[in-house]
Amino acid sequence: MNKRKIDINCDVGEGIGNEPDLFPMISSCNIACGGHAGSKETIRQCLELALKFNVSIGAHPSYPDRENFGRISMDISDDDLIRSISDQMKLFMIECNYLGATLHHIKPHGALYNDIAKNQHLAKVFLSAIIRYKKNVVLYVPFGSIIEKLAIASNFKIWREAFADRNYTNDLNLVSRKQKNALISNGKDVLNHLLLMYNEKEVRTVNGERIPIQADTFCIHGDTPTAFQILMYITEHLSEYNLQAKP
Repeated sequence: MNKRKIDINCDVGEGIGNEPDLFPMISSCNIACGGHAGSKETIRQCLELALKFNVSIGAHPSYPDRENFGRISMDISDDDLIRSISDQMKLFMIECNYLGATLHHIKPHGALYNDIAKNQHLAKVFLSAIIRYKKNVVLYVPFGSIIEKLAIASNFKIWREAFADRNYTNDLNLVSRKQKNALISNGKDVLNHLLLMYNEKEVRTVNGERIPIQADTFCIHGDTPTAFQILMYITEHLSEYNLQAKP
């Protein structure tokens, strides 16, 4: 029986240095491109790993805020945000073109990801910043978000994303990282969380409710302290459920 394919993505190039361990176990990656983390060198290193392990390549632009790792909303003008996103994508594409790598998707990072999920104006600004990639690139978006609706209306290709290593509230927001129960760090718990979302199209919230959700790709954060252990566990056990993350 052919195994069903599940896309496991990972945020990488953020200074953790664990990418050589993670890439063999994931199917798509989101590479920091200088906004919250990353440099020409780290982009190239991650691209080389992606090519080696047949991992779909994604850019991971953010607010230009390295001090706060892009995890705090910024008071930034539309023009400055567009300029920053454009500069990040330019840096990324220079390295892609140098290595002959193909950009598969764009996934905004951190506070920017969360803000454009709820703020219509900011979502429109972000879409305008990446409009040149619209024809050939997929945009990763959270299910039920404003950016999802606007992207579809503007004929962007989208994949809905869910987070396998993060807990959700009843309104499908991620539990704040300031809370102790924000992260799911045990491999078995992450797999159970993922399987419910994949098979039942529901997520169990921190309040114990089961809320409808749809996802085409599932994220494990590369900077989660137990990311390697989580991915090892998932890789070892996915086949028990007739699933595989790698081609």
